[in-house]
Amino acid sequence: MIKAATIDYIMDDPREATRLKAKVDPEAWVHKYMAGRIAPRMEVLSVGCGPGVILGAVCGLHFSVRGTGMDISADRVNEAIRLNRENPSIRFVCGDAQAMQFPPDSFDLVYCRMLLQYLPKKERAVAEMARVCKPGGTVLLQDLDGQLLWHYPEDAVLQSAVEKVVGALGSTGFDPFVGRKLFWLARQAGLENIQVQAESYHLIAGEIEPEVLKQWELKLDIAAPRIARALGGEDKARECSQRFLEYLSRPDTLTYSTVFTVTGEKPL
Repeated sequence: MIKAATIDYIMDDPREATRLKAKVDPEAWVHKYMAGRIAPRMEVLSVGCGPGVILGAVCGLHFSVRGTGMDISADRVNEAIRLNRENPSIRFVCGDAQAMQFPPDSFDLVYCRMLLQYLPKKERAVAEMARVCKPGGTVLLQDLDGQLLWHYPEDAVLQSAVEKVVGALGSTGFDPFVGRKLFWLARQAGLENIQVQAESYHLIAGEIEPEVLKQWELKLDIAAPRIARALGGEDKARECSQRFLEYLSRPDTLTYSTVFTVTGEKPL
């Protein structure tokens, strides 16, 4: 079994790998964001790889591509090993994105997806991604902006509780507005030829679809201990979570967030 690294991660739960696997179509994501960047014999690093399904799809683009997945959670790394056990071109390790164990100039492409929002040392993590990227290689950063916070019409009680929880999570490094900061982080890491893309991510207009509701239920359940700590008790946490789920299930509400994708090249 893989030994876990130590870091304060608000979604650290054995069920998190399953949740992450269920919420993404890896082939569609890779086709949209990665396919045009992959060439034969590339070495690819997925930072915060989760269950490794996206990295598996990346390596599926060409038999000679080799992938390394790194995650802070031993549970997610072990699940990634299980899910990709038939693919000898992928390896998975436990590690901290803010202090990677890899030598400089090791990978042709380094990427992270929905990771930086949770890290306390975001600038350090992106600098590490640039450090382990080969000169002329690509670093891709993708993360959310406005997660959990943007709704209409506003429920004042719910909004107050959500903002209180998000504010309390700030002590762990959680930043719901990290998406807009990716361009600056890429520049600070010395990347060049930076490209920025912004799109709608969470967009729920009217009653939420049942499968998406289940994903939110699981996410809130995993985060329940943190919510309870922020709001002052388990009862208040359950009340807040239930109110949020009921809000998403109304026919007259809209919830949205933005996803930023930033790519840059490491100078030669």
